[in-house]
This record gives sequence, C-alpha cells and structure tokens, in this order.
Amino acid sequence: MQDNQQSRTGGVTRRRFLGTALATGTATFAAPAILRARNLNERLNIAIVGSGGRGGANLNGVNSENIVALCDVNENNLNAAAKKHPQAAKFTDFRKMYEDPNKFDAVVVSTCEHTHAFATLPALQLGKHVYCEKPLTYNIAEARKIREAAGHANVATQMGTQIHAGDNYRRVVELIQTGAIGDVSDVHVWVSRAWGRHDSLKAGQEAGDPYAIAERPLTTEEVPAGLNWDLWLGPAPKRDFHATYFPGPKWYRWWDFGNGTMSDLGSHWIDLPFWALNLDHPLTIEASGPQPHPEIAPASMQAVYEYGARGDLPPVQLSWYQGTYKPQMWHEEQIPRWSSGVLFVGNKGMLLSDYGKHVLLPEEQFTGFTPPEQSIPKSRGHYGEWIHACKTGEPTTCNFEYAGWLTEANHLGNVAFRTGKKLQWDAENMRATNAPDAERYIHRDYRKGWILT
Repeated sequence: MQDNQQSRTGGVTRRRFLGTALATGTATFAAPAILRARNLNERLNIAIVGSGGRGGANLNGVNSENIVALCDVNENNLNAAAKKHPQAAKFTDFRKMYEDPNKFDAVVVSTCEHTHAFATLPALQLGKHVYCEKPLTYNIAEARKIREAAGHANVATQMGTQIHAGDNYRRVVELIQTGAIGDVSDVHVWVSRAWGRHDSLKAGQEAGDPYAIAERPLTTEEVPAGLNWDLWLGPAPKRDFHATYFPGPKWYRWWDFGNGTMSDLGSHWIDLPFWALNLDHPLTIEASGPQPHPEIAPASMQAVYEYGARGDLPPVQLSWYQGTYKPQMWHEEQIPRWSSGVLFVGNKGMLLSDYGKHVLLPEEQFTGFTPPEQSIPKSRGHYGEWIHACKTGEPTTCNFEYAGWLTEANHLGNVAFRTGKKLQWDAENMRATNAPDAERYIHRDYRKGWILT
C-alpha cells in the first residue's frame, strides 16, 4: 500500500502516473510473448463468460476478434450466442473452461456481480487479458485482490464503464485539471434511478421501479428450463429459485448477489470526479437513508466521502445521492435541475455534467470563456481500447488499477450505510478502524466449493 502513503504526501503514485500517461500516450506494459510477435491485424482468441444481457452487448463489442469459447449458466443464452459463433467451444461452468487455457488469449467477463471476481481472477493468474463488466467485484476484499492480481499479471485490463470513452468526460476532465473553476472543494453526484427497497410497494411503483419488492419471497418457483441455478448462485448462500431474482437486473438489489445502485451506477457517475480529481481511497465515509434492510439494497440513500490532499490538490468532499435524494442546490433551483448529474464546486465557479453534456456555472460568468486545448486523445472506443492494448501493450483508461480503487470507494458507501456509522477508513489495512462490525461487509464467506485464492 505504498502508493496510498505517497498520494497523501505528494509522491507520484502508480495511479497518478497512469492517469498522466493515458493523456500523453506514454505508458505501456510488456505484452505476453505470444502477442508481441503478432501482427496488429491478427485477431485475438477471446473467451466469453456470460453471453446474455450485458454479456450479449459485450460480445457484440468484441466480435471483430476470434470468439473461441462461450460460457453461460443459461443454456438459452449460450445456444443463442453459439448460433452466431458456431466455431466456439461451449461451457456452462467457467471453471471447466479454465482447465484448457491455451485455447484463448483474453477473457470477457459479464456474469452477475457476485461471480465477477471468480471468473476474473483465474484469467489474470493465467496471464490472460481481461475485460470485466462493472462493478469490478462484489465487495472491497475482492476488489483489492483483483487489483493486485492485475498488477502482477501485467496484462491489458478494462472495466466496462463504457461512458468513460465518450468525448464529454474528456472535456470535463481537461476543464477541471486546467483550473477552469479553480480549486475543487466539493462534488455532488446524483442519479434519479430508484430501484431497490421502498417504504411500500406503492412507493416503488410511483418511483418507476419495475421490480419493486419489500421482502424476500416465502414461496419457491420452478427453475426455468436451461438455467443451472446452482451455478448461477455460485459463491452466494444457497436459496431456492424465484423469478424475483432472475433474470437481470432483478438480482442487483439483493445483497447476496449485488449492491444496488451505489455500486452499479456509481461505477459510471463517480467515475468522472474520480478521474478528474485523481481520487483513490477516502479517509471517511458516512451514509444516510432509510433503515437498512438485511436482504435488499435501498432505492434511495446518500453517502458522503472525505478525501485528503493529493499532491498539490486540496482535500475534497464528494456527496452521492440516489433515488429521491438530491443536493440542496438542486432543490433550491440554484443549478439546472438535471435528473442525474455531477456538480463540481470550485473557488472560481462550478461545472455541471452528465453523460453527454456539460456547462460552466454561473453561465454569465463564463461568457466568452475559451476551453483549454484538448490534451486527452479521442478514444478508440471502450472495447477498441482494450483490444488495442491486448495487442500492443498500450494503456487502457479503466484498467483494473484505476477501476479497483473506484470499486472499493463505491462499496464503502454501502458499508457505511449498512453499519450506520461514519467510517474511519484505513486503506492500507483495508479496515474501518472505528467499526469492527463493518468487516462482514468488507469480506465474505463463500458457499462450499467456491474459493478465491
């Protein structure tokens, strides 16, 4: 954890170096010998873990390459993908796929959140390039393990935060980092999606939650034809099948399988201030909202992070709002009332952004403002970046070093919410020093037969 110590004292961390290198195109890693000898036009051999839903979209994103293996616990998804890639070997258990690793160079992981680490870690340990859908892992301990394994593997990695490749985020980062609004002391990030547990089913329906449910079902249902429910559960505690958990995104609100909106949309929206302000680990985290439920993540909540100085960057407070929660300035109409947004507050002005647009505030203050020269090159596309990195050793923008810290921070918001305490975070030792009861949310006991080593 030497990087963390340096980030507080002004040293150049690996994350800071990568952030600079990505803008200048100077950082590389040593690609495996099998790829160093290849022509750039030669296609990668890619294994797909999870081929339905997001997996289907990710498969389409890399189908310019040679798809040699398909894995899915749902035979319906597996067979549909196999029709498009009939030459690919088929698996329902990714552990079996890894028994013959010489057949592929890279892996795309699009399973449910609770099995991401189990599908990703063996690929890294085998020296395979990995693209993993967000959030990178189910919990903080897994994020730490995956980030460190990726550092040892020295391969091309990318977390599936596709919006990161857009031009808008690049322009915002340039504005913040060139001081357009001065020193940033506060960031407010809000999303209006209200999926999770509500005060009542009626409240859930009024909030537009398509899968509103207040308690765990007491009944069981027949497992759909073609679905291997035991493999779908994987390391999670055993429970009987019910349609309220499957298919996605129904599962994401259940603590056993996911972490709700905080880790899901946080991967996209907190990504922007994380990038622009060179964040890694917070010093404290405090959350508020409804009474925590033992099984279901909240539809609405708020989390506040305190970050220390990072080199010449001052301390900053980052506030997250989801569902019905919004910043006070939003309620008072001091800023445009966008349904979702990121508001940077500096000592010379403010900047408001969403996925596709941004504005400097107050607008009259920035009349005639000349944006800085573009310094962050246009992306090849989120999938294109990763494929190019696999072949050349050039960096990706959401590599697991960066994505690991982002994932840890997002999970910490949920840990603070579930413990009901303001956490004092010791990043080096990966523990909340004032809340030993947080440990059960940082690590996890896995179901028999599932080991992460």
